[in-house]
Amino acid sequence: MTGLQRATETGYDFGELMREHRSMVFSVAYHFLRDRDQAEEVAQDVFLSLHRNLSAVQSTAHAGNWLRKVAVQRSIDAARRRTRRPQVSLEDVAEPATRPASGDPMLGDLLRKLIATLPEGPRMAMVLRYQEDLDPAEIAEVMEIPLGTVKSHIQRSLALLREKLARRGVGER
Repeated sequence: MTGLQRATETGYDFGELMREHRSMVFSVAYHFLRDRDQAEEVAQDVFLSLHRNLSAVQSTAHAGNWLRKVAVQRSIDAARRRTRRPQVSLEDVAEPATRPASGDPMLGDLLRKLIATLPEGPRMAMVLRYQEDLDPAEIAEVMEIPLGTVKSHIQRSLALLREKLARRGVGER
């Protein structure tokens, strides 16, 4: 059975689902990995998985949640592979051609570097909370971890980032 036949039977068009969710999938991967090429590979892998599992899609909301969950898992897997086999330091990765709007605290050079030093779980929780704007309950569902763990990751990460910034004299008045 082809993907087109499955889309017809389930009522969900793969191309439509991909167009609707590709920016979210790429955003999760890019903001976690900080590497455009790796993020594109992860996104491609996520959508290949969607194509293989299209018959299991129950609704467009289900597809979005499923895609976010798979993007999180594949991003963490890619980061682990990179740790075992490092290729390029984060400082050497080229920035996107267009700069995001100023004032976004997730995109400051220093803060971005500090966030990249967090362990995988807390780092993904921070990306999902402050870049993807998910609430802690949604993050717990996507990462398949307890809500208390999500809240702990975020609280500890914020405290650690504040401490690191204070040590560097940032934010002092």
